[in-house]
Amino acid sequence: MSTINQSIKRTALDRKMDRIRDLEEAGKLGTKMTNRTMRKLLSNKLAVAGAVLFVVICILCFGAPLFTKYSPTTIDLRARMAEPGGVHLLGADQMGRDIWARMLYGGRISIIVGLGSALGAALIGVSLGMFVGYKGGWLDSIILKISDVFLSFPQMVLIIIIVALVGQKLENMILIFILTGWPSMYRMARSKVLSLKEEEFVQALRAFGISDLKIAFKHMLPNCVGPIVVNITLSTAMFILQEASLSVLGYGVPQEIATWGNIINVITNAGVIRYDWLGYWWMWLPCAVMLILFVLAINFIGDGLRDASDPTQIG
Repeated sequence: MSTINQSIKRTALDRKMDRIRDLEEAGKLGTKMTNRTMRKLLSNKLAVAGAVLFVVICILCFGAPLFTKYSPTTIDLRARMAEPGGVHLLGADQMGRDIWARMLYGGRISIIVGLGSALGAALIGVSLGMFVGYKGGWLDSIILKISDVFLSFPQMVLIIIIVALVGQKLENMILIFILTGWPSMYRMARSKVLSLKEEEFVQALRAFGISDLKIAFKHMLPNCVGPIVVNITLSTAMFILQEASLSVLGYGVPQEIATWGNIINVITNAGVIRYDWLGYWWMWLPCAVMLILFVLAINFIGDGLRDASDPTQIG
């Protein structure tokens, strides 16, 4: 009789919840969510185009020896300011260096600076934001004030001041970008933690005596992966543009190292081009176009990831 009563009391909602529990125990529920996110991302044409463009440019830059026989530092004064075509596909600069080779090899450095700085800033900012934001207290207040100090200065001005103090080196540039970029990552992670901190599953974990470190990084961090990844992609584009801007101003990576910014800097560095920069367009325009396309590709990917990871837009 008791078995019959139990079968009568079970509703359609109970059966649905049982199916969800079975999927969760089998590890298939997360897979379905991931598949929906991937379908949403692939349906975004701009995001797909950005991903294709991103991959193509990365293959060209990191596989540069396969696409050019020239070194980015080889000087050939006989080919000084050579026009595109013939021996040099995109011409040569004021020192006879091959523009195509410099553009590909320089892309390596620019991408490494942008992506490495974004990952470093995310590692520091997200780690602090997740744990300190969850713990709260005096440590959270101190780090919040420190981030306020960094964010109170215009980032480009702060970077130029630090570069003037420590010198122009590739390693210094990455460290400076990390130093000035972690506060925004920290603020983003901290805001997500504060919104999740009072959720029922967090309260239950705390009631079971789970350590704060495990709650923050094992159970709360997965709920913040979407915004973190989006922030990393957008920060990568921002750091690449900042490196190019600093190089044009003369505060970026040392001039002897080929980067997209240093190549474009030829407009201000070479006296001949200073007065006729349109007449020697091949020395800067192709690199500027590649820089713009790469930054647009990253922004398209970031926008697509943001839309796909937003639970309110996943159907």
